[in-house]
Amino acid sequence: MNDAAPAPTPAPASRRARVRAPELVGKGGWLNTGGEELSLAALRGRIVILDFWTFCCINCLHVLDELRELEEKHRDTVVMIGVHSPKFVHEAEHAAVVDAVERYGVHHPVLDDPELATWKQYAVRAWPTLVVIDPEGYVVAQHAGEGHAHALARLVEELEAEHGAKGTLRRGDGPYVAPEPVATDLRFPGKAVVLPSGNLLVSDSTRHQLVELAADGESVVRRIGSGERGFTAEAFNEPQGLALLPDGRVVVADTVNHALRVLDPDTGAVETVAGTGRQWWQGSPTSGPALEVDLSSPWDVAWWQDKVWIAMAGVHQLWTWDPAAGTVQVAAGTTNEGLVDGPAAEAWFAQPSGLAAAGDRLWIADSETSALRWIDVDGVVRTAVGSGLFDFGHRDGEAGRALLQHPLGVTALPDGSVAVCDTYNHALRRYDPATDQVTTLATDLREPSDAVLVGEDIVVVESARHRLTRLRLPEEAVRVQDVAHRTQRAATDVAPGTLRLDVVFRAPSGQKLDDRYGPSTRLLVSSTPPELLAGGEGAGTDLFRELVLADGVTEGVLHVSAMAASCDDDPANEYPACHVHQQDWGVPVRITAGGATRL
Repeated sequence: MNDAAPAPTPAPASRRARVRAPELVGKGGWLNTGGEELSLAALRGRIVILDFWTFCCINCLHVLDELRELEEKHRDTVVMIGVHSPKFVHEAEHAAVVDAVERYGVHHPVLDDPELATWKQYAVRAWPTLVVIDPEGYVVAQHAGEGHAHALARLVEELEAEHGAKGTLRRGDGPYVAPEPVATDLRFPGKAVVLPSGNLLVSDSTRHQLVELAADGESVVRRIGSGERGFTAEAFNEPQGLALLPDGRVVVADTVNHALRVLDPDTGAVETVAGTGRQWWQGSPTSGPALEVDLSSPWDVAWWQDKVWIAMAGVHQLWTWDPAAGTVQVAAGTTNEGLVDGPAAEAWFAQPSGLAAAGDRLWIADSETSALRWIDVDGVVRTAVGSGLFDFGHRDGEAGRALLQHPLGVTALPDGSVAVCDTYNHALRRYDPATDQVTTLATDLREPSDAVLVGEDIVVVESARHRLTRLRLPEEAVRVQDVAHRTQRAATDVAPGTLRLDVVFRAPSGQKLDDRYGPSTRLLVSSTPPELLAGGEGAGTDLFRELVLADGVTEGVLHVSAMAASCDDDPANEYPACHVHQQDWGVPVRITAGGATRL
């Protein structure tokens, strides 16, 4: 979920000028340090990895997970530091960052940088970005996107050897100080479903469990899962979405395990029905036997049209699982991130995170575009509320100008309207298709992420208050003052006419591009609105492109997706390990005389 092209990945330090790493500064201060302020000077002698992230970003969450092994293996030489750099207004709130650090199990120091001071010092252009600083305080590498764990692991080993020999490596405990645990029955719950018994089943995401509550929504009946991260019959990994199957069982989106699980509420047995536990990457199969196809951060599930529909947040698509056939397949979306309506195969989504079936429509909370959308039985995707990646806020009224802020849940209401968990606005909103109006049902909810109907009440999963909250559906909506925002990322000024696009990629140390079976790189370019580009859109194998900007269009977003394949460069190894590198950018541009001619 990136909004501008990153700086090129630097060559190894021996081949480039040595750049001193700027100091770490953030108005929000430090988390996970026991109240201590950290400085690079005090960390001299350690390998420091900066992770520039924001907690709305699924790619950033992928990076948190893929670096856990490296962080643990090299804990005596490597200090991982998260630099939280917000996109949404809500993400600039310090309390929200504190919550996110606990919610996602961040076990290293985090600098809260709401004004992007350190982001700017390091010339970061994309979420997520990783920067490596050597024990002498110099920047030695920078990587944008995900999938770099193997390259970082190799670089860390090289730095350990080099600076161990020079005597400039210092081993020992890191500065991480775990916060005091808090006793609550739920901890950052994600989604809920009403069981046939009338009890409520909740995904207790941060504790890696499912919790069954009595009908009062408070009394704990039982816990399902060990409470530790894992991919076994007794363990989940940050589960989210829940959906009731016709036979009374519950399908679970086991998000960080990249899998679907099924729970039998009668016996408590859990089985895996889709996914391999591995994350889907470009080039992987998009259909086939459910247990043989990789998935990517399934965030919600819904039973519709005799299949389980999956909000596949990690790849900006909708998939389906057919229990009868035992297969999965892509149902809608291209993997490009953005807001484009139309036939399912051509539509774009941006981190779909909530689903609700309602007759001939499947409603979708499309979080990164702050949008409410739906797909119909003919496979056509439409948008009810929302305009794109960079516009959000809290505005009621006619749907075409109404605004949401990163919604995660949607619930079908009896009258044909839908309730939207407007997560970053801490509100429950309502869209009525009959009037095409958006209203506010309730405010002062803390990061609502899902809601279920119980009789005449709606029970909201108030994730950041660690509880379920029961509300009576009001006849009159609460009126709130209009608020509109655009993301803090400034547009890039580009000159009219021809724009040269270059994606700079260097294979990590010890690897080379894999050309054994043809070109090893791929570049896909498109735009919002589509009229922005008069030429240069589409796919190709070169990592450069001449784009032609159309006359009469003054601003828009360039969508760039780049992929490269590299393999270990060891002639003695008959079967070298190979790796796929992928990065997507959404680049806001403004057409102006005197703007850049090269991006």
